[in-house]
Amino acid sequence: MLNVPTLWTVFVVNFLALGLIWAYVTSSYPKFEAARFWMASAFVGAAGAMTALARLFVTSPLPLLLGSAGIIAASCLAAMGIQRFYGRPVSWRVMVATSALSISGTVFFMVVFDHMQLRMMSYTLGQAVPLLLALRLLLSPQEGRVSPGAWLSSIVIITIIAIFAARTVGNLLGGDFSAVAGSQGHAVMVLGLLFLSMTLNFGFLLMAMDRLRNEVADLALLDDLTGVANRRHLLQRLSEECARSERSGEPFSLLVIDLDGFKTINDTHGHAAGDACLQHFTLMAQTRLRPGDMLARTGGDEFCVVLPSSSLREGALIARRVLEVCRQDAAACAGNDIPIAISIGVAEWDRDIGQFPDRLIAHADHALYAAKKNGKNDFAVYDQAPPLSPEPPGPVEATRKFA
Repeated sequence: MLNVPTLWTVFVVNFLALGLIWAYVTSSYPKFEAARFWMASAFVGAAGAMTALARLFVTSPLPLLLGSAGIIAASCLAAMGIQRFYGRPVSWRVMVATSALSISGTVFFMVVFDHMQLRMMSYTLGQAVPLLLALRLLLSPQEGRVSPGAWLSSIVIITIIAIFAARTVGNLLGGDFSAVAGSQGHAVMVLGLLFLSMTLNFGFLLMAMDRLRNEVADLALLDDLTGVANRRHLLQRLSEECARSERSGEPFSLLVIDLDGFKTINDTHGHAAGDACLQHFTLMAQTRLRPGDMLARTGGDEFCVVLPSSSLREGALIARRVLEVCRQDAAACAGNDIPIAISIGVAEWDRDIGQFPDRLIAHADHALYAAKKNGKNDFAVYDQAPPLSPEPPGPVEATRKFA
């Protein structure tokens, strides 16, 4: 025989434990707002169940009403956590209105007009409606897929709603599955809802782990100072572009950029000023790039720009645009402003490069050295043309074009 008070005690203990887990997640990841709602849902649900247990010691219906309000509020908070997880604004008005109507109906059909079926229906709707509203978000593909945690949470919510529907139908057909009746049917439903509620939180934990793992992976590919791609991300992207170009024969281009006199800026104005220059250059360069172009900081004052589906001429035009915005910004400097000058090397993928991005980087570096040699604050393109005179083979020089 299942003992309902014992089941509710287990409910309280388990939800207090889940609340502590979410509290740890909240303290470790303060910006993860969904965890705050799920933490509140666990603690409020535990408080509601604990309050409902007090009806064993008092004859007043007040503990049962307060417990019902706590369980309804827990459902609303869980749904609001799902909304925040997907970056949606929390529907406070909808949740408050749903809770108020549900609790009012429960009170009315318990105190004013005693009707168990309608009371249970009001209570059930307060729990089911918020979860139904959140179900659509869980089943919507994010970044092309639905995470395993979202699938698990969706299945659990659908199962919970099915149990609510079965309980409502059973009550309407003359059964009594309310807490007051304390029947074995009610105990079985409490056991099922206890298990499903815990499983729902495990689904939320899987969603959180998946999200945090993706964020860590993204951070591993970003430069801490400027927020653009780092060298690792650049090499990944270049490998992908080289493989794509080798399959299709469509070229792409690469810019290698170096800030002129950056060491002097650090020595004269300090490293904080140097960092500010790097951040300022990043913002300027991004205004002249196209959607799909990738800016990466490869170290110190060195940057690269991957230009997909771009010829050498198109790469040179982008280089000129980046150079011109830096020149205009330097001309507008006044007072303590630090002018930024850059040199750019441009190279294009070809069949000889194949799937070896280091060769393309070496070509762009050759062009960069030529731009430095030409007086800096300029750009040059890599010229693969063979020498006109039958001289011994030597290093291929980079010459400036499209000036």
